[in-house]
Amino acid sequence: MKYGYARVSSEEQSLDIQTDALNRYGCDLVRGEKISGTSRQGRKELENLLDFVRAGDSLVVTRIDRLARSIGDLQDIIKILEDKKVSLICTEQPIDTSNAMGKAFLNMLGVFAQFETELRKERQLEGIAKAKKDGVYQGRKPDMERIAEVFNLKHQGVSNTEISQRLGLSRSYVWKVLKRQGELFAS
Repeated sequence: MKYGYARVSSEEQSLDIQTDALNRYGCDLVRGEKISGTSRQGRKELENLLDFVRAGDSLVVTRIDRLARSIGDLQDIIKILEDKKVSLICTEQPIDTSNAMGKAFLNMLGVFAQFETELRKERQLEGIAKAKKDGVYQGRKPDMERIAEVFNLKHQGVSNTEISQRLGLSRSYVWKVLKRQGELFAS
């Protein structure tokens, strides 16, 4: 069987072009989702397809960047498909992992997809640095309620790791909040 997977990055975007192309290609089932492709986290439809496909099936996408935006994620997905003896096919690119040429082209495109993501991150960081220099970018406003919760738990003797787990915060954020408190009282 052929299983199609379509993905766009945001709710405002439409899956129609991809789903139409996958249906024209002859996919027996097409699943789609509106979520960023920079990580596999939270991509339930993709995970369902990866769990569901069986030996001899094909996972079909229009382009490789619809499947993964990092070489690591792409390699993980390919490994899952290879272990299950499932081929990957891209309708708009010469990728069909049932043959050597398709596998080689897939690896090249994966590198370029990750390169594009890294360039986008660099441009974003450059823009933020310029905005900070110009005094335009101040960052996100502190959540005083959350900060108060961190202080309250710390005063109760709760460890930083436990605070982060209870409040759903990163440990580095908890450390940063507590470090700033120390700086305020030191001056």
